[in-house]
Amino acid sequence: MSALPLTFAEFYPRYLRDHQQRGTRVLHFVGTSLFLVGAVAALVLLKPILLLWGVAAAYGLAWVGHFFVEHNRPATFQHPWFSLRGDFRLYFDLWRGRERF
Repeated sequence: MSALPLTFAEFYPRYLRDHQQRGTRVLHFVGTSLFLVGAVAALVLLKPILLLWGVAAAYGLAWVGHFFVEHNRPATFQHPWFSLRGDFRLYFDLWRGRERF
């Protein structure tokens, strides 16, 4: 992923190719779930540190998936905003059954 895509629609198919392995998708799903739990807990308990915990869990698990399962570089390094959007799209598509683990 060297050139910046013009649109998210151009980026997302490449994002999905970088997330083909079941293990990578599971780790991303668990990480995003932990982020959401941390974000809600931070708001409810008024403890911002829980938001940081959620971010660390999400990125940590996602990067484990890329480095040790998928054997590629996370798109976050070159396309942070598209990658974040892709993470949430994949997460909710997995919930809805539009994508498979």
